[in-house]
Amino acid sequence: MSAAGESIWIYHAPCGGGCGGCDWEVEALLAPRYDAEALGLGFVDTPRHADVLIVTGGVTKQSAPRLQELVIQTPKPKVCLVVGACGCSQGIFSGGYHMSGPAEPVIKAVDEAARIIYVPGCPPRPEALIKALRGAKELLDEPAAEAM
Repeated sequence: MSAAGESIWIYHAPCGGGCGGCDWEVEALLAPRYDAEALGLGFVDTPRHADVLIVTGGVTKQSAPRLQELVIQTPKPKVCLVVGACGCSQGIFSGGYHMSGPAEPVIKAVDEAARIIYVPGCPPRPEALIKALRGAKELLDEPAAEAM
């Protein structure tokens, strides 16, 4: 069972290397149409209280150290949702002078045990985010996850 019991607590980490479309789709989860809170999904103001870290955008050189701090602060077992084409592979920003790279190597550099769920798309729909968050809940509920 997750640290939050039946609910999943989410911290959103925008990394800046993208258009911002994925950030809008994450925020759409709070709108009445999707009503994330009714589904047991809640957003928190600090990664220290989060079960899931949602990473949007490609990781810029400026945001890479901050993302690593956020990953370290997220309690174990941690699940990271890497959202959108930019987060998964840098998308159209691949090779840009300001880009550090996709999110996975930055996350794995500080926590090899972090579980990563990819949510591809440009941007992915809120329904895809909800499906991925349900998958994160299953990972958090695994007995092996509690032993970490």
